[in-house]
Amino acid sequence: MKALCVYSANNLVIEDRPLPVISSSNQVLIKVKAAGICGSDVHVYHGTSPVATYPRVIGHEIAGEIIETGQDVAGFAVGDRVVIDPVISCGKCYQCRIGRQNVCGKLQVRSVHVDGGYQEYIVMPQESIYRIPRHLSWEEAVMIEPFTIAEQACSRAEITADDFVFIMGAGPAGLSILKRAKMTGATCYISDILNTRLDLAKQYGADVVINARETDVFEEIMKLTGNSGVTVVIDAVCNVRSLEQALTYVCPAGRVITFGFVKEPSAISQLSITAREIDIRGSRLHNNKFPAVIQHFEAGRIEVKDMITHRFHFLEIHDALKLIDDPATEKGKVVLLF
Repeated sequence: MKALCVYSANNLVIEDRPLPVISSSNQVLIKVKAAGICGSDVHVYHGTSPVATYPRVIGHEIAGEIIETGQDVAGFAVGDRVVIDPVISCGKCYQCRIGRQNVCGKLQVRSVHVDGGYQEYIVMPQESIYRIPRHLSWEEAVMIEPFTIAEQACSRAEITADDFVFIMGAGPAGLSILKRAKMTGATCYISDILNTRLDLAKQYGADVVINARETDVFEEIMKLTGNSGVTVVIDAVCNVRSLEQALTYVCPAGRVITFGFVKEPSAISQLSITAREIDIRGSRLHNNKFPAVIQHFEAGRIEVKDMITHRFHFLEIHDALKLIDDPATEKGKVVLLF
C-alpha cells in the first residue's frame, strides 16, 4: 500500500509499505476513504510543530470503512463506516482520572507522535473509532474530527445564550467554532482579513463580521458592546500578537480561549488579567466529543459541504500542500480522497 510519510522538514515521501495486519483481538482493519488536511499536519510537514516526532505518517481527520475485525471486537462489523479518534491517553494519570484525557501526562496524538491516517489502510483499536451515519459522504465525515475541536473550545468557554462571543479568525477552525457557538444561541462576532471568509461567516449566522485589515477591531468591539467588551474571546488566529489582542477585547470576568501552539512569548501584563479577573483557558484536541458531534451531524444541525473547497487524490499530496501554502489562493478545508 501507499503511505505519505514526513521524514524531515518539507520532506514528504510517498512510499510503499506492507499492508497492516490486526495484531490484537480488539483491533479493526480500516480502508481509508478520505482525509482532511489540518493546519497541524502542515506544521508537521514544515517542521514547525513543537511536539511532532519523525519520521511520521501524518493525517488525523480520517474516515474509512472496516474491512476486517479482531475476534473480540464488539459493536462493529465489516462494512461499517467510521471515523478515527486521534487522541491516545493512558487512562491512569491524574488528568485521565479526572476526565481530562486530552491532556494526559503520556498523551500521544496520531499524526504527531504516532503514525496517522495518510495511508491506504490502517489498524485501529475499537475504542478509537466511531460509527458514522450512512447518509454522510466520505468528505463530510472528514469534518467530524475538526468539529470535535470546535466542540471542545465552546465547552471550555462555557458558552450560553447570554454570551457575546468574539471569534478571531474565520478560517476552517474559526468557522467551525462559529457554527457550534451559534447553536447555543449566543451572539457571535468574527473577524478576518479576507472578505470571502467573512461572507461565509455571514451565511453561517455571524451577527457581525469585521475585516481586521479595514477596521480598528478594538474600536468596533467596544462600539458593539457599549465599551464593556465581549464575554468570550476565542483566538483562532493563534500568533504571538493574537493573545495580547484578545485580552483587550474581553470584559471583566470574561473568558479567553486559546488553542495555538506558538512557542514565542506574548507580551501580557498580570494587571490586565488580575484586575479584571479574566479566565484564560487552553483548549487542546477534544475530550470525548465525538459522540456529541456525530449526533449534531446525524440530526442535520451542522452543514459542512460548502466548507470543503478543494479535493485532491491522496497521491497528489504535494500539489495539495502547495495550494495550502499559497497565500494568493483562497481555500477552506482541503480534502484528500483515497
